[in-house]
Amino acid sequence: MTIDASLLEVIACPNCKGKLIFAEQNNELVCRGERLAYPIDEGIPVLIADRARTLDTDELEQVQK
Repeated sequence: MTIDASLLEVIACPNCKGKLIFAEQNNELVCRGERLAYPIDEGIPVLIADRARTLDTDELEQVQK
């Protein structure tokens, strides 16, 4: 599944308001600044901090900038 590029231009991390990056391998939106990965359920980004998972250093390095 992919995310529309225009959507990535307008949505932001709910914690820091930073840019989100689509991580296709895990079907998540990643905030590098907060080190959080937000799930995408049935094509809908779930931008709720309680549903996000914390990324370790190795996972964060795998996400493209």
